[in-house]
Amino acid sequence: MSGSQEKTEKPTAKRLKDGRKEGQIARTPELGAWIGILAATVLIPLVIRSSFARTQALLLEIGTVIRDPEPSRCLSVLGQGMRDVVIAVAPLALGLMAIGVAALVAQGGVHPSGKLLKPKLSRLNPLAGLKRTFGPHSLWETIKSVVRVGVLGLVAYHYVRGMADTLMASGPAPLMTLLGTAGSTVMSIIRSSALVGIIMAAADYMVVRKRTSKQLRMTKHQVKEEHKQTEGDPQLRGAIRSRQMAMSRNRMMADLVDADVVVVNPTHVAVALRYDPDRGAPRVVAKGAGTLAARIREIAAEHRIALVQDVPLARALHAGCELGQEVPPELYAAVARVLAFVMALKSRGSAAGLHRPAVPGAAA
Repeated sequence: MSGSQEKTEKPTAKRLKDGRKEGQIARTPELGAWIGILAATVLIPLVIRSSFARTQALLLEIGTVIRDPEPSRCLSVLGQGMRDVVIAVAPLALGLMAIGVAALVAQGGVHPSGKLLKPKLSRLNPLAGLKRTFGPHSLWETIKSVVRVGVLGLVAYHYVRGMADTLMASGPAPLMTLLGTAGSTVMSIIRSSALVGIIMAAADYMVVRKRTSKQLRMTKHQVKEEHKQTEGDPQLRGAIRSRQMAMSRNRMMADLVDADVVVVNPTHVAVALRYDPDRGAPRVVAKGAGTLAARIREIAAEHRIALVQDVPLARALHAGCELGQEVPPELYAAVARVLAFVMALKSRGSAAGLHRPAVPGAAA
């Protein structure tokens, strides 16, 4: 398999979302089942104790109805019995349902997927069936079943043996005592088995999560194609960006013809300024470096715009000003000297060309 087809990349957010739609979620139903069993060992005794008084009262009512079987009274006792059953069972049912939902949410949330119900011919492929039967997944399920049976058997053996030793040592005992001991032992077996089952289910969840993550991994080509679909083709984005830059450059060159002066450095940087008293401070109408600076100087020469060589000012304007932005206050004095110099040149009719004013901070 070529390197481009190896699934070495972590799944993207879109890949994870699509996987959830396909039912590829790291989840084990055993976790919720074992937690429910453990909760039942706590809820069932509570339900029995809370419903004991109701049951006694109901039995007394039934005895009264048997002695005097009036239809209305029979219906009343029947309704009361149904209410008592609902009240008794509701905490257990609601508690187990809440635990089941919480277990689903903790394992990735509830994501119904109708695609799992659609028939797929690939599921009828015997080779795929053999691969599932004898693959790593089947091996893990076999190991998990063997370990589960062995551990739960040891737990049951431990408690049953302890109960047998207790009964043998206590000698003859009332039936209710024997039943209480047996019931306590059974509840201990169930509770301990549930704790062991939760630990095993947590280990199973980690294995399922690792397997699901591996299935959702992507090749570098898939990541690139998904990026193209979500963000657009890089070549197309580059072309659009280039066109936008070209349009911005054309607008800048069009505004250049109205500039009052172009400050240069002397060949690497060029910044064109225009001063309109009605709009405040002088503004940058064009700027560039390298080839773009050369093009700015050419257009300035064609339109007889003054070129003033001032190395510090050119660098400061190029680095600190954007197109259309006013000159910052700290450069007012330097820019004012250049504009005054240009106005003096224009008054003499010799503004065109490159000039090197003998002012502080300018090149000689």
